[in-house]
Amino acid sequence: MFVTIIRTIILYALIVFAVRLMGKRQLSDMQPSELVITLIIADIASIPMEDTERPMLSGFIPMVILVSLEIIVSALMMKSPRFRKLLCGSPVMIIEDGKLKQSEMKRLRLTTEDLCVQLRQQGVFSLDEASYCIAETNGKLSVLQKPEKRTPTLGDLNIVIPDDGIEVVVINDGNFLDNSIKLVNADKNVLKKLLKRKHLEEKDVFIMTWDKSGNYKIVRKEK
Repeated sequence: MFVTIIRTIILYALIVFAVRLMGKRQLSDMQPSELVITLIIADIASIPMEDTERPMLSGFIPMVILVSLEIIVSALMMKSPRFRKLLCGSPVMIIEDGKLKQSEMKRLRLTTEDLCVQLRQQGVFSLDEASYCIAETNGKLSVLQKPEKRTPTLGDLNIVIPDDGIEVVVINDGNFLDNSIKLVNADKNVLKKLLKRKHLEEKDVFIMTWDKSGNYKIVRKEK
């Protein structure tokens, strides 16, 4: 039993490292080749987990080969648009200038129910609202609403607001996050002085956020 636990932990770490090395995203964003590689790696890793008589290399070597192949294929797709098109396909226009292209839907085997579901997930609840709709290579739909149906932006209303940049968590559960502090060009000493003025220490803070304009929010730990 102990050997099985150790082998499982090692293989788990190898799978996480392999997926991290490939730079994979969530499953819904994967290209077909990426999804296939991920599923095969998971299947290969399960064999030495279940059969302790098999050497670890029987699972490790195929994983290394598959990860290497994925990295090579990814590099080729970046350099060759033709190769990428062959492997991943091309985006398909389903709605063009407000007109539904039924032939493309049949070619993709996309039902009207599936189309309406994905449109609603994009905030479009009527086909009349869509000006363009594209089926991307990862299976998701990109939708552009008709001009009269779009929500007006601040630019459309000629309203200018200051750009404070992104808000990041600089203290999490009593610990400073150095990478987040660098991201917003903050100074840890300034943050410490701010906490001191509020009679706080970092260990007393559950979450503290900060942006490039110096706006912040502090949530204290519950006692």
